[in-house]
Amino acid sequence: AIQQSIAEGKKELLFEGTTIKVKPSCNCFITFNPGYAGRSELPDNLKALFRTVAMMVPDYAMIAEIRLYAYGFTNARILARKIVSTYKLCSEQLSIQRHYDYGMRAVTSVLLAAG
Repeated sequence: AIQQSIAEGKKELLFEGTTIKVKPSCNCFITFNPGYAGRSELPDNLKALFRTVAMMVPDYAMIAEIRLYAYGFTNARILARKIVSTYKLCSEQLSIQRHYDYGMRAVTSVLLAAG
């Protein structure tokens, strides 16, 4: 209803019994990670309403370095590389279990404890 109203150039729309002003510059976004433990795929009828955008894996070492500098560590670059390489080795060499998390969430937890 929202997308159709924007396409038709309407100023207002009736949404579940409530009149809503339409702002053409307003957007809806969905972020999800279906490969993550316990997550499920988005249903096809909802997928059809949204445009897929590819994302890339962030540079964990750079994020860790910046956070460590923000916490006052003077040797943040070396520490960040060590933390990230430790988690990378864990993910490559330890057994694969659903409850293991060696991603950015785990790195952030270590950084918060350090700071």
